[in-house]
Amino acid sequence: MSLIWATRGRSWGFRFLLTGEFPDPLREYEAAFAGAGDAQQACYIAGDRVALRIADPLGRKDQSGRVIPHEFVVCGPQAAQIHTVADGLALVWPQVAGEFERVWQMPRPPA
Repeated sequence: MSLIWATRGRSWGFRFLLTGEFPDPLREYEAAFAGAGDAQQACYIAGDRVALRIADPLGRKDQSGRVIPHEFVVCGPQAAQIHTVADGLALVWPQVAGEFERVWQMPRPPA
């Protein structure tokens, strides 16, 4: 599975924490989310990819009090298994939860 992951931390703004090994993850991210709308949670199938937006499952908030969003572009065979936000939460979140726990309170985004 190839995964692009954009999120923000407690004190740092939106960053790509995973790039799916794409040379330009922003282009892939924008293409996948183009039709996803702006709802707090979304699962949008974009061809052979899924654009998934979830609110932080633990309700973590940034220093301004906003719930942390996580946006993923899922590529590869696992994308075919994701049809709903609940599917994405069950399949994708366990793969990144530990990393986010490690970095979300850092004063600067990880390099």
